[in-house]
Amino acid sequence: MSDEAALPHADVPDTALPAEIDEFLVHLAKERDLSPNTISAYRRDLREFSTWLASTHGIDGWQWNALGRTDIRGFMAHCTRRGLAKRSVARQLSAVRSFYRWMHRDERVDVNPARAVKSPRLPRTLPAYLDKRQADTLLEHAATRAQSLEFTDVRNLAMLELFYSSGLRLSELRGIDLADLDLVAQQVKVRGKGRKERIVPLGDHAQRALRNYLVKRDALLAKLKDSATKPARGAVFLSERGGRMSPRAIQHAVVQLLSAVDEGAGLSTHSLRHSFATHMVDGGADLRAVQELLGHASISTTQIYTHTSVERLKKVYRQAHPRA
Repeated sequence: MSDEAALPHADVPDTALPAEIDEFLVHLAKERDLSPNTISAYRRDLREFSTWLASTHGIDGWQWNALGRTDIRGFMAHCTRRGLAKRSVARQLSAVRSFYRWMHRDERVDVNPARAVKSPRLPRTLPAYLDKRQADTLLEHAATRAQSLEFTDVRNLAMLELFYSSGLRLSELRGIDLADLDLVAQQVKVRGKGRKERIVPLGDHAQRALRNYLVKRDALLAKLKDSATKPARGAVFLSERGGRMSPRAIQHAVVQLLSAVDEGAGLSTHSLRHSFATHMVDGGADLRAVQELLGHASISTTQIYTHTSVERLKKVYRQAHPRA
C-alpha cells in the first residue's frame, strides 16, 4: 500500500478539515493556480496533520497560533513511526510549512514554527536515463514502426521525439495544444508546475515527426467529423477516438517502446526527460540554461545532472583505466 493510501490510520480519529486549511486550499487553486493533483496532495497531507493534532491535543484542544516546533517534530515522528518513507515525511513537512507561511503572511499566526524544523535527510538517487546509444536505438525502433503509417505508430514517434528533444514532463506534453506549437520557429510553449509557462526549442527530428503526425491527426479528425464522438480539436496528442490522450495512455505507449531498449530497467517517460538533461550537460550546456529548459524553480534540482555526468565518467574510467 502506498503512503498516500494509508491515510488516516485506525487509531487516529478522522476529523473535518479546519476552516483555515479549506481557505488555504482555495488560495492554492485560485491565486497560485496549482493543479488539482497538487492541491489533492496538500489536502491529504494537511488532513493527516490536523487529524494527528486532534488525537494528541483533543479536537478543540489546540490553536494554530499556540503550536510550536515541538508539535511539528512530534508530527514528523508520528509519520516515521507509521513507516512512511523519508521522502513522504519531507513532503508532509513541506505542506505544513507552506500552510503556516500562508497563515503568517495573512497575519493569522505570529510565527511559522515549521520554519525551524529540519527536513529528513534524503538519499540522493541518480535518475534512470538512456545513454546516447540507447537513445538512438529507441528512436530508430520507433521510426521503423512509424513506417507502417499507422496513426498510433506515427503519433508515438512524435511523442518520443518531443520528450527527448525538449525534456518535457508527461503532464506538459499531454497539455500541449495546437496553438502552442510553432513548427516554423521550431519551438513549443509548455505549462509546467504551478502553471508556469516557458518556451522550449524543438529539434529537427522532433519537428519532422510532428509534421508527419499532424497529417495523420487531421485525417483522423476528418474521419470523426460525422461521428457521435466529440474530438478534442485543440489538443495535439489524440487517442484513436479523438480525445486528448490520458497520462496512463501516454505512459503505456512510451514504456512499450522503451522495453525494446531495456525491458527490465524500469524506464518511463521521465527517463526521457532525465536523458535529455544528462546529454545536454554532457555536451557542455550551461547548467542555468538546462534549468530554464527543464522549468526547474531551483538550480539545486538541476545539479543532480552534474552528479549523473560525474558518475558516468567514473564508470568509463573504471572500465578503461588499467589501474582503476
